[in-house]
Amino acid sequence: MMRVFLILLWTTNVVQPNVPHAAGVQVFPPVNFTLTVSALAQVLLRWKPNPSQEQKNHTIRYDVKILSPVPEEYDTKKTHSIRTAALHNGFSARVRTLLLHNDLQMRSDWVKEKLPPPPGAPETSVTNLSCVTRITISSTVSLHCTWLPGQGAPEDTKYFLFYRYETYTEECQDYIKDKWNRNIECRFSVTHIDPEEVDNLIVIHINGSSKYAAIKPFQQLFNQNAIEKVNVPRNVTVFLEQNDLLATWEKPISPLPKECFEYEFYLFNLKSGNKQILKISSNDFRLRIDVTSRYSIQIRANHHIYCTRGFWSDWSEIIYVGKN
Repeated sequence: MMRVFLILLWTTNVVQPNVPHAAGVQVFPPVNFTLTVSALAQVLLRWKPNPSQEQKNHTIRYDVKILSPVPEEYDTKKTHSIRTAALHNGFSARVRTLLLHNDLQMRSDWVKEKLPPPPGAPETSVTNLSCVTRITISSTVSLHCTWLPGQGAPEDTKYFLFYRYETYTEECQDYIKDKWNRNIECRFSVTHIDPEEVDNLIVIHINGSSKYAAIKPFQQLFNQNAIEKVNVPRNVTVFLEQNDLLATWEKPISPLPKECFEYEFYLFNLKSGNKQILKISSNDFRLRIDVTSRYSIQIRANHHIYCTRGFWSDWSEIIYVGKN
């Protein structure tokens, strides 16, 4: 009976992954865990192995859990990690040691650190921040952002916008102001945003100053493709072939392949007043029409959802076909 009991007890120990020590091996938490703001909306997490931790014949990794602003958990063998996050409400994370010993994964206690929110009076940070990018004919990217002053911001508040894209950070030089002379809009005609990249993040940071209050900064992250105002389809051609209307066009100016675009085809019968908006995934279109009527036609474009949908383009110039 005693022999059976010992086997069952040993099995129970193996299936408990959270034990801090087993078979004489202890798991110690990392030391010197720090959080450092290394760029706009970027945090460097760094720690060191516990000097008491036995490493011989063991595999050691680290479990990292971001608690705020956006929860995330991952493991790594490195002793540092970089995360991009909006920091105006602070940042907190914790880390622990993972040790693999004889096919048993053991975990240490957590070590936690946090960055406090930056100082500033309540309701002084900007609200309703919105940004749009456009790809120009010269294959550069422009950026246009608008916002509203915080409800608690004094009338003398000056807001200042910065964007960060990868390692580039730039301050706005071209502002539009409201009636109190506060900056509420910013334009970059040229940026360091790479039009050929997909789903990279654009960091927007807006801080401010006032004689009467400390202005709280605000940050927001944008997917570069999700805020792209797609360009208008090019070289639109429409003609009649017997009882059919045929239309062809080229994809908008963009490094994305033509498979990444979808279109809306607006057809207006000037005789009957009937309107149609048809969704099309190709660069050509054929439709049976009433050849005794005259039509106006426009086309606009957007990214397919699997290429990260942006903002619909403006409508193309009106083209007329058919009898007057």
